[in-house]
Amino acid sequence: MGGIGIWQILIVALVVLVLFGRGRISEMMGDFGKGISSFKKGMSEEESASSTPNAQIEAPAKDVTPADTKTSEKTDSAS
Repeated sequence: MGGIGIWQILIVALVVLVLFGRGRISEMMGDFGKGISSFKKGMSEEESASSTPNAQIEAPAKDVTPADTKTSEKTDSAS
């Protein structure tokens, strides 16, 4: 009960080739390669975006208090 040998790998490769066919396997490998290149492109874009500093940090907005309304007085007088 050792590891996987060369014969087991060849048998699995042959079964996969018979099941999917040569054209389908090459199509899957092409899609896999496109996925890897897209991932690398995304990582490089993310890295370049994070390395550029922001132009300016804006100051926080001033505290704005709501206008005093007399709604509480109106409801008290109605009761």
